[in-house]
Amino acid sequence: MGLIWDGVKDITGNVLHLRTKFVTNQRLDGQVVVITGANSGIGRETAIQLTLLGAKVIMGCRNRERADRAAEYLMANNMHAVVIVIQLDLSSLESVREFADKVSQNESHIDILISNAGIAGIPERQTVDGIEMQFRTNYLGIHSRQLWPTYIDINHNFYAITRVVSVSSFVYKVGKIHFDNINLRDGAYTHWKAYNQSKLANVLFSRELAKRLGANSTISTYSLHPGVIKTDIVRNYRPYVKGLYNMIGRLLFLTPRMGAQTSLYCALEDGIENESGFYYQVCKKVEVSPIAMDDTAAERLWDLSVDLVNLDAHLNLPSSY
Repeated sequence: MGLIWDGVKDITGNVLHLRTKFVTNQRLDGQVVVITGANSGIGRETAIQLTLLGAKVIMGCRNRERADRAAEYLMANNMHAVVIVIQLDLSSLESVREFADKVSQNESHIDILISNAGIAGIPERQTVDGIEMQFRTNYLGIHSRQLWPTYIDINHNFYAITRVVSVSSFVYKVGKIHFDNINLRDGAYTHWKAYNQSKLANVLFSRELAKRLGANSTISTYSLHPGVIKTDIVRNYRPYVKGLYNMIGRLLFLTPRMGAQTSLYCALEDGIENESGFYYQVCKKVEVSPIAMDDTAAERLWDLSVDLVNLDAHLNLPSSY
């Protein structure tokens, strides 16, 4: 019931135009922002707004053709935009590592990392390394810590990351981390179960990362629900579902531009540095459900993630417990 009520409130806010638009006077000249999934939807709109503020935006996208079109769109909306496209398939650990190598070869620092890419509604599928596709793409790919070894390895603070932003969803509330069957094999898979698990993982990761970095860290981490938005995330659903979604979406759902506002808030808002690890909705911090405050589960998920990506021991952040 809680999730349904949240959905009703979310859509009511959309229809009545009660959503908050983030406004800032700060400039991001000289700053570098990495955004995954920036070739469409709220990722592309987030990228547009950040280039308008002067940031260099690195778009990490699986489909190079779509990413190039999105980059052209960004530059058409801002003739001064500095946009770089680097192919990134979050379902492949090899691709993640190649992306990290290319970024580190060309950039002396990264200021903001926005984990925006996501998939939903796919049939049961596993990656080449045997991991359930939604868990790998929506969570493990960008949060593998193989991608950003130098921001994890505090002693070699090469990347000057200040904020790590994870786009989750309010469906985390009905999610569960299936530690005994993380890949949902042997008939356990449904696309919703997999999606909800990945979105809960985003929230738990953000909370755990904040704890491991510690109160004195210059890095802040946030997770968020962007709102009920009309995007192409339903592209993998059956045609009749997509048709219904598009029909309802035109009337009730947020545009991608408005859906990007909480991502921008978490990435840029002054004064929330001490709120690291928290969860945001409609450009404000909100209390999470008990399932997302389970410190034992968050630590266990962290350790499992380290094992799944074969993270070198010296790159791992120690537990704060």
